[in-house]
Amino acid sequence: MNVVDSSAWLSYFAGDNNAKVFSLPIENIDKLIVPSITIAEVFKCILRQHSEDMALVAIAHMKLGKLIPLDASVAIDAARYGVEYKLPLADSIIYATARKYDALVWTQDIDFKLLEGVKYYSKKKCT
Repeated sequence: MNVVDSSAWLSYFAGDNNAKVFSLPIENIDKLIVPSITIAEVFKCILRQHSEDMALVAIAHMKLGKLIPLDASVAIDAARYGVEYKLPLADSIIYATARKYDALVWTQDIDFKLLEGVKYYSKKKCT
């Protein structure tokens, strides 16, 4: 199973230098888990930078995966991971969701770099 962090979704939708790497888990819909917090983060970013229509198209693609709402169990685990690994709230929710489903986190967010169960790719400069 795969969880794609918001930074990786944004990379994919932008078609930047890491987009091809992130297309692997994103386009494998049967193994894609989508924490609800990533919907909020991606929608907000695309809305701010482009338009609501573009944001809605992106979210429609994200919803092809299995959408996982934040429940009490994940919230408590997220709080623990946040304290233990000093993760921001959204990152801790993403990580807790991935751990609950024994999924890999795909990301270019450095906050995840050293955590177990993470496929981290540094942001590549455009050439």
